[in-house]
Amino acid sequence: MEWNELKVVKIGGKLIEEEQLLDRALIAFAKMPQPKILVHGGGRSATVLANRMGMVAKMIDGRRITDAATLEIATMVYAGLINKKIVAKLQALNQNAIGLSGADGNLILSKKRPVKEIDYGFVGDVEKVSLSSMIKLLDGKFVPVCCALTHDKKGQMLNTNADTIASSLAAAGSKCYRTELFFCFEKKGVLEDIHDDSSLIEKIDKQLYEKLKAEKRIFEGMLPKLDNCFTALEAGVNRVHIGKLDMLKKETKHTVIAL
Repeated sequence: MEWNELKVVKIGGKLIEEEQLLDRALIAFAKMPQPKILVHGGGRSATVLANRMGMVAKMIDGRRITDAATLEIATMVYAGLINKKIVAKLQALNQNAIGLSGADGNLILSKKRPVKEIDYGFVGDVEKVSLSSMIKLLDGKFVPVCCALTHDKKGQMLNTNADTIASSLAAAGSKCYRTELFFCFEKKGVLEDIHDDSSLIEKIDKQLYEKLKAEKRIFEGMLPKLDNCFTALEAGVNRVHIGKLDMLKKETKHTVIAL
């Protein structure tokens, strides 16, 4: 059996906030062969809009608390402003992009995170990706552009981590495609010193990851992303990459994650 290759690319941070970087990201993505999926975040943009409306973002240990008002802002920004801007820009690049939340086509089903020590509000943890919906879109030559929202099949939208969405889509796709997952942001990859680009770690396997984590040699904010990387690999994704945009169009130094 010959498997087509599927690329799942997640962009976030400055790549979304700064117009020139976003344009560069989308040009690089447009040059990649199909089938492919783009996943985007937008948390900082949501915070900016919330502040303009007199709302203060609620954070605990660096994680956003999504109350009802915050969910409305997230839905407007993620599924509306950012998603449709990206879709329009990709259409200008001759990519037949289609903007999606997890509710569209029942693509991503989540459950509301249970309340333990912290009540995160309307935050969803991914339960299932509809592989049939994904395949129909990809076979139809559409380019899905997925935002950081899912649903619970009971009428409730849920704010969901974009890295987790990208990992979940790649894992689901690996059942039918040879799948690669790319996490693109402003750094060269995983760094031992977040302020020193020369401290790039070019390859991380599970054993090294546990060692680096135990020795606290990786920036804490990178740990959830790396957890998503290994979750994807364990589910069948062939390779995971973390780094700058250049890794999409040419061989350049970045971090490759392997089991």
